[in-house]
Amino acid sequence: MMDINEIQAVLSHRYPFLLVDRILELEAGKRAVGMKNVTINEAFFNGHFPGNPIMPGVLIVEAMAQVGGILLLATTGNEGKLAFFAGIDKMRFRQPVVPGDQLITEVQITKRKGDIGRVAVVGKVDGEVVAEGEYLFALRRDEGADTLERSSAKDA
Repeated sequence: MMDINEIQAVLSHRYPFLLVDRILELEAGKRAVGMKNVTINEAFFNGHFPGNPIMPGVLIVEAMAQVGGILLLATTGNEGKLAFFAGIDKMRFRQPVVPGDQLITEVQITKRKGDIGRVAVVGKVDGEVVAEGEYLFALRRDEGADTLERSSAKDA
């Protein structure tokens, strides 16, 4: 289990784009289960859609990807890297996600070779599948962190 502080220590996303609140289960190198509390306070609900708030599909995809990113980056040897999308396959949306829902994402690594791999993702609300698919990912060194470290060292 990981709380928000532990998540932020692994994942570089921050407000307003951090879309995972807690990791409920984590088997490094194998699988993770994460949670996103969906509230009416999310800015995107102002325009998607007034009077009928629905979480945009692309943000559901991103929320599920962030759980996958935590799974990948919490694996020994992947410290200091970023997880990038390389592809999305077989993505399906089954039901809308609305304010008050808890989006529970299950991610499982299905294939991996070096810094490239595939994960299966399933998003559920109240035990019902709302979205599912496969993501292809590439892990790359976080060049921004290197620049920040060099800049800080130079200023010291």
